[in-house]
Amino acid sequence: MNILKKIYCRAFQLGFKVAIPILPYREPQILDGMEKIPKVLLGQNKDKVLIVTDAGISKIGLGDKLKLILDDAGIKYEYFDETVANPTIANVEKARKLYISSGCKALIALGGGSSMDCAKAVGARIAKPKQSIQKMRGILKVRKRIPLLIAIPTTAGTGSETTVAAVITDEKTRYKCPVNDFSLIPRYAVLDPTIAFSLPKSLTATTGMDALTHAVEAYIGRSTTKNTRSKAEMAVKLIKENLKVAYDDGYNEKARGNMLKAAYYAGIAFTVSYVGYVHGVAHSLGGQYGTPHGLANAVILPYVLEDYGSACHKKLARLARIADIADSSDDDAKAADKFIAWVKEMNASMNIPTKLMGICDEDIAKMAKHADKESNPLYPVPVLMDAKELEKFYRMVM
Repeated sequence: MNILKKIYCRAFQLGFKVAIPILPYREPQILDGMEKIPKVLLGQNKDKVLIVTDAGISKIGLGDKLKLILDDAGIKYEYFDETVANPTIANVEKARKLYISSGCKALIALGGGSSMDCAKAVGARIAKPKQSIQKMRGILKVRKRIPLLIAIPTTAGTGSETTVAAVITDEKTRYKCPVNDFSLIPRYAVLDPTIAFSLPKSLTATTGMDALTHAVEAYIGRSTTKNTRSKAEMAVKLIKENLKVAYDDGYNEKARGNMLKAAYYAGIAFTVSYVGYVHGVAHSLGGQYGTPHGLANAVILPYVLEDYGSACHKKLARLARIADIADSSDDDAKAADKFIAWVKEMNASMNIPTKLMGICDEDIAKMAKHADKESNPLYPVPVLMDAKELEKFYRMVM
């Protein structure tokens, strides 16, 4: 990256870091079970809601309990389960039309990050009906209160129940549109470990590593605060102690609950302190090929950490010691290497591959430009890279 662009990026990032104390960040109110939802809705005169989810959730019946709870409380609902893995503008528009035509008054997102991102974008489009998703791309383009949104994560990974972000794919251009606005943070988050009991092993693995990526990228970046460092540290420690347990025994309620907490803490950390190039590259792969986001993050993470080198050794070493991955006697470089080795070991132990299928060399330059545009100047990464420099990561994992 040329020196002028570096100066611009660092100045932009510094401006955001200085502004953190006065920006309207907030955390959703936690509900410890779906049974608490009717009281919230009826207390705010919301007698009809739109449930935004996906076909996989419907297929395994995770929406049935929510429907019964709403039925028993006399709350009407519409059920939209057409959200795809990387939610599209078409998804958002179809759900928005259903919300308006059926007279809904609130949104419930049930699922992983895709369902929550779709619901957030629906809310944004309802709040600003004359503004397209493409025009909302970027930072603080919504600036209006969206309908009441309750998020029910069924995976412990995305942390989307805490974040300002919704990432929507333009299916025509295959380009992802990250929409970032404080109004998109859900008002309530339901953290119920029993919801995740039937989650397949593969999703337990990749969403768990997604949460780890959020925590690590937030932690090693240059815009951390005391609170985000603490939340990232708690997330990494919980993931170290519980992810493999949840993977091996999906019905372990304690492990599932701790992983939901880890994803929540990681979500808070990266909402304020942002992520890095792992996400920029992963989002471009999702837009181009539909690569699941958690899988892409899991595969890319160790490659990027290794490439950052000594720029992130001190912070990785601190995480390694906190999570009992390294010894207190290890120097920073050795401790950081142990952390990266542990990431690789976790991936291998849960059958996550070291490479991603389907990447075409002729697409790399275009994807790298998308990653550059998303990441710079916003993400306060340890080492700045431009599109040309980012191309290497696609070749590392192809």
